[in-house]
Amino acid sequence: MATKQILFSGFGGQGILFAGKFLAYKGLIDDKQVSWLPSYGPEMRGGTASCSVIIGDEPVGSPIVSNPDILIAMNLPSLDKFESTVQKGGIIIADSTLIERKVARDDVTVYYVPATKMAGENGIPTLANMIIVGKLLKAMDDFNEDSVNAALGKVISARHASMLDFNLKALKLGYDL
Repeated sequence: MATKQILFSGFGGQGILFAGKFLAYKGLIDDKQVSWLPSYGPEMRGGTASCSVIIGDEPVGSPIVSNPDILIAMNLPSLDKFESTVQKGGIIIADSTLIERKVARDDVTVYYVPATKMAGENGIPTLANMIIVGKLLKAMDDFNEDSVNAALGKVISARHASMLDFNLKALKLGYDL
């Protein structure tokens, strides 16, 4: 696997940091070199929050993702801010429920996923982030059920263990899109 630099971005409260942490744990479980760098603070409650994840076979020199290979944009401000930074030939996955405009670039692969709508329709309204991650895993051809389950076991606390099946459902919804 070549090194992948992934930038998750959206509103605080959309599970941006959780999605990034899940992907980082999955990378660790798959015996990859990993970096996870959350960005939160005053923007945590409603402003733009982001999370950088780097996964590869070689040690990660810097956790900063300035030009991601993959952008996950869960709201319009995130797409507006980071669309131009995605590497040529990269991937943009946009939550089309919250982002009405199309990506202006023609040198990237774009997936429009109505994740927020799908989450609501499937009784898992807080898991649009994991629907997007399911699509990401499919785009990366990296859905291994064992490592997915193990990573979910790491990021879902014992207090929220009842959420494991819901997260799996969300991942599979995104993957099957």
